[in-house]
Amino acid sequence: MLPDLDVRGRRWPPSEGFTLTLEGVIQHQGRALLGCTSRSVRSTAKVFAILLAMYGTEAWAQPDARTLTVQPFEIEARIPLGDVRGRIDHMAIDLSRQRLFVAELENDSVGIVDLKDRKVFRTLTGLKQPQGVGYMASTDTLYVANAGDGSVRLYQGADYVPAGAIDLGDDADNVRVDQTAGRVVIGYGDGGLAVIDDKTHNKVADVPLKAHPEGFQLLPSTGQVFVNVPKSRAIAVVDLLARTPIASWQMAVAADNFPMAIDQSSAQVLSVFRSPPKLGIFSIGDGRLVTALETCGDADDVFVDRKRHRVYVSCGQGFVDVFEPRQGAYEHGARIATLAGARTSLFSPELDRYFVAARAVGAQPAAIWVLRPVGDE
Repeated sequence: MLPDLDVRGRRWPPSEGFTLTLEGVIQHQGRALLGCTSRSVRSTAKVFAILLAMYGTEAWAQPDARTLTVQPFEIEARIPLGDVRGRIDHMAIDLSRQRLFVAELENDSVGIVDLKDRKVFRTLTGLKQPQGVGYMASTDTLYVANAGDGSVRLYQGADYVPAGAIDLGDDADNVRVDQTAGRVVIGYGDGGLAVIDDKTHNKVADVPLKAHPEGFQLLPSTGQVFVNVPKSRAIAVVDLLARTPIASWQMAVAADNFPMAIDQSSAQVLSVFRSPPKLGIFSIGDGRLVTALETCGDADDVFVDRKRHRVYVSCGQGFVDVFEPRQGAYEHGARIATLAGARTSLFSPELDRYFVAARAVGAQPAAIWVLRPVGDE
């Protein structure tokens, strides 16, 4: 693990007003600490010396059980997306070509970013509020789910030739792909999961839900799908083979559960709530709440970095929260400043990179921030 800031039994967490910018500047309540960056802070003693000089010994009087860590990322690039305004939604990746697909919702387009050349390769236009994207390597097909008309548009090959559309009726949203089984699952409408056969490009099943699904994750080993259903204040568990829900975990810890991840190593489902902002960690077997931790506001994506046993939560509040393992659970390790509205992200374990979609702010254009995780592995 990265070192704790622990002086006289006091550990200082991001929630106490400490944040790190992606340039590595340590801030307290928005104020840079002597202009010092985390790259020059390589030990707990140096961090303490900076904070002591700024705030004096009184700041360390009361004990606390949380932590402040040094920078968990190094920024490699900011790739401009061009004339893209407003909300940016979810992303997907073609690993073989190293191309990132970006749902530019308010521009009715999908940007295709060449990660090797670090520039936009192409933009797919004429869409209707694209929200979710998914790429199937076996058929070289890109799936784009549109909120505006409920369609799923298909594109194939290196040049993204239009390959048809599937009408889901209303509010096509998150897309998940099962590369092994050759199926695509898409949340849509007032409550449903559509299952699409990747070979025929036909919808082969519908799974009814009580309300619109938000973030969800597939567990191919069991054929289950875990689905955030915020309007029902629940996580639904679906048997994809039987095409029916088999359980509903009612959420008492908070409301508005949107992004979700699965930590298979610990057999836990991670769901992030917006009201109030919390990361809930649940047993995958029975939905039992393991713990709930405060996090940043307006979260829309969460990922597990299995290599470092970390969790990354991206929030429209303008932060990425990093949670690190501690004594069999997680704790809040660092809060990284991004930009307001930068709430969607994608972690690629194969490339070992974390991508954050930063919307345009003033004269600063929309961009993909490419972050390299650092620290214990």
